[in-house]
Amino acid sequence: MSNRTKRFILPESEIPTQWYNIQADMVNKPLPPLNPATKEPLKPEDLYPIFAEELARQELNQTDAWIDIPEQVREMYKYYRSTPLVRAYGLEEALGTPAHIYFKNESVSPVGSHKLNSALPQAYYNKMQGVTNITTETGAGQWGAALSYAAKVFGLECAVYQVKISYEQKPYRRSIMQTFGAQVTPSPSMSTRAGKDILTKYPNHQGSLGTAISEAIELAMTTPNCKYTLGSVLSHVSLHQSIIGLEAEKQMQMAGEYPDMVIACFGGGSNFGGIAFPFMRHTIKEGKKIDFVAAEPASCPKLTRGVFQYDFGDETGYTPLLPMFTLGHNFRPANIHAGGLRYHGAGVIVSQLLKDGLMRAVDIPQLETFEAGTLFARAEGIIPAPESCHAIAATIREAQKCKETGEEKVILFNLSGHGLIDMTAYDQYFAGGLQNYELTDADVQKNIDELEKII
Repeated sequence: MSNRTKRFILPESEIPTQWYNIQADMVNKPLPPLNPATKEPLKPEDLYPIFAEELARQELNQTDAWIDIPEQVREMYKYYRSTPLVRAYGLEEALGTPAHIYFKNESVSPVGSHKLNSALPQAYYNKMQGVTNITTETGAGQWGAALSYAAKVFGLECAVYQVKISYEQKPYRRSIMQTFGAQVTPSPSMSTRAGKDILTKYPNHQGSLGTAISEAIELAMTTPNCKYTLGSVLSHVSLHQSIIGLEAEKQMQMAGEYPDMVIACFGGGSNFGGIAFPFMRHTIKEGKKIDFVAAEPASCPKLTRGVFQYDFGDETGYTPLLPMFTLGHNFRPANIHAGGLRYHGAGVIVSQLLKDGLMRAVDIPQLETFEAGTLFARAEGIIPAPESCHAIAATIREAQKCKETGEEKVILFNLSGHGLIDMTAYDQYFAGGLQNYELTDADVQKNIDELEKII
């Protein structure tokens, strides 16, 4: 018992030097994003007005499996990477399961989540292009905090539109962004045409990632020497996040095991892709059998109840048309505390992989996620972010199945962030103030019907 290893940590010299681009290995490539005006497939230069040019090229790169990590980015990764791979002995014992549970602890980054893995390269590529200002949106505030810090590291000005309900629920995330020097605006706001239009139509709109994206893109398009950045959904974000799974592969070797299942929470796809795609390449290329599970909120179930078709990535229609599983870009998610998962669509890579049967999705009610997060905290000593609680809940479901069958499955999940700035959510949970939000089939269908009229 005393000789068992709890944490597996790679030395700095072992931090990967390249990101993994799963698009190059996919048998069925994602369908191309379309220019909404012409309905023609996008070329990288179509994205140059919004994104840094290198990020636009990475977004549409379906040929190069490996992309070099710039040395300046890798040096900043060393501030917190490698992140630990942890054997969850405490959780295993609490559940009485024969399963071997591991988690990749991305909560140890300076901003408390995996989001910094993409914020640093995005800020770097903008800096190298001579951009001076960057904009973005954020839900719970994890991405906004990460980009605010990355912008400060590379000497950029940063403006963040934070979903209004999260701006009010999570004031300390706003404080973190301001500490790093960012300007933070609750969205929808009266500072953009998109925000004004939304508030005119819905005066009490509490915001969504779709609304905040519209405002951030508009600001970028109307401000000199300013570009937009995105924390999830897009393919170049999953590329940067692959550092998680590439490290985890090496660490699982150190542990002498290999995962039968890989699980992560799902909003747009960045942390799921980050841990899953490096392992999935062995499924695609070698036929290795691994069960990949994306855990999404029952109140925003695009993978389990959405439709696959072209849709806008934002509410106003500024983004390209993306081929994805979607609930419709006008979908207004319930005000759950997992603000980072309140998004109507899934990234194009994950959408194609789900269509091809290489992964599956589960949707989990809000109360089950907090029950799971509380159990994990008491067993492992880490209070997880509400988003991460979805991955933990899915892991617990699978570990309990193993208890029933006696199987010693190896389960790996991504702990995408800690919940130390989400304690008001836990307060409400303990006080009985949280609820599950039930979506009826009619609600889902009505929104999708509206979408079909638009596209």
